[in-house]
Amino acid sequence: MFKRYALALDLVDDPQMIAEYEQHHKTVSEEIKKSITDAGITVMDIYRFSNRLFMIMEVDESFDFARKDEMDASNPAVQVWEGLMWKYQQSIPGAKPGEKWVIMDQIFAL
Repeated sequence: MFKRYALALDLVDDPQMIAEYEQHHKTVSEEIKKSITDAGITVMDIYRFSNRLFMIMEVDESFDFARKDEMDASNPAVQVWEGLMWKYQQSIPGAKPGEKWVIMDQIFAL
């Protein structure tokens, strides 16, 4: 049984920076991908409209956001990646200070 999460984040509204961000995501290292799957994330898709990002994650029963945060904090490669990504990212309106990806509430399902 899997669970699905939808998350949102904004990018800095600059076409050159958005292009750089997308380029980074075409060459994600195996170490970063492994950190994602090791946390129990089985699917991660990111979509963009203008400077708004939307992520869909499907996770297995082992996934927990707090555990993922702990895993990321102890992984130097993830810390470098996250530091680089924050250059391009900005909190979405309504996010807590310093909060990146914000979990969206599902309001409809078919």
